[in-house]
Amino acid sequence: MTSTLLRRRAGIAAAVAAVPLALAACGSSTTTSSAPAAAASSPAAASSPAASPSDSMMASGAVFGSACAAVPKDGPGSFDGMATDPVATAASHNPVLSTLVTAVGKAGLVDSLNSAQGITVFAPINDAFGKLPKATLDKALGDPKGLLSTVLTYHVVPGRLTPEQLPGMHKTLQGTTLDVTGSGDSFSVNGSAKIVCGNVQTANATVYLIDGVLLPS
Repeated sequence: MTSTLLRRRAGIAAAVAAVPLALAACGSSTTTSSAPAAAASSPAAASSPAASPSDSMMASGAVFGSACAAVPKDGPGSFDGMATDPVATAASHNPVLSTLVTAVGKAGLVDSLNSAQGITVFAPINDAFGKLPKATLDKALGDPKGLLSTVLTYHVVPGRLTPEQLPGMHKTLQGTTLDVTGSGDSFSVNGSAKIVCGNVQTANATVYLIDGVLLPS
């Protein structure tokens, strides 16, 4: 009788001792089963499309004008390529501005233009220089630090002008003013030079390509 009672008590004690182990096992299985669920959610998160970087130039407005088609589609001279370089460097990669780049180099203005913070440049394309009387062009090129520098700085306005801000009188780095008229995608500067490719962005400037060379009065 006594031995039977002892065996029953031992069995009860063993059963009670087994309860924590069973609970631990249940907890372990719960943790294990939740891990695949978390892992399963990871691919879903990873598959979500990342926000693509916006086009630096298009974010500030599209370019406009017939001459924009002559700008390279890719590489340093493209719109995207020029957006990463300061203005004089950007222009040097653009084949339609090679004459202007040569003039800027002769005048010693590369560093000052590249280091300027926030400017607008009215940049004559190559054909614009061909419209100048040869005597005038030769005289300017023959006086790079004087007349040529004066002419070139007349094409630069402090601040980055959006197309909406273009109409009106603007004081230039040369010291006198130029007058922009027009609206939409049709603008003239000083009543003669037309903007043929506008709102081109560089790292430190907004550029408007024009079909004439501006001469201060």
